Amino acid sequence: MNDLRTAPTVGIAGCVLYLLALAVPYVIVETASAVGAYYGSGGISPVIPAVLSLVVIIVLAAGREGRTDPSIAAGATLVLGLFIVGLSLLWAATVPVSLVLGLSESTLIEHHRWAVVLASVPVPVGSAWFARALGLF
Repeated sequence: MNDLRTAPTVGIAGCVLYLLALAVPYVIVETASAVGAYYGSGGISPVIPAVLSLVVIIVLAAGREGRTDPSIAAGATLVLGLFIVGLSLLWAATVPVSLVLGLSESTLIEHHRWAVVLASVPVPVGSAWFARALGLF
């Protein structure tokens, strides 16, 4: 297995998983305005980490293909990945439970915010693995 190709791919897949996890309420909840209220009710909107994950996809792909210095790509995406996890955790911890319970009859929405945090974890893991494969630590 080539860690220099697999590790950034894991980070990219983690970003895609994170973005897909953010799209789930649009399928579960009947009204888009309720989803907007759900995402806007926390301490910080998860739109910011979603934008960061799009940046991470670009930087990891450029580092993997050699279009950017791989060590800079690994370090930058590791920091961005940690921000994605931290901001997602901040959002999940500050969303009012009463709002979550009133969104849908489906019980999936009750656990969605924690699933989003869990989906963000592969991003810094893939970046750290990439940095390790490069011999940065």
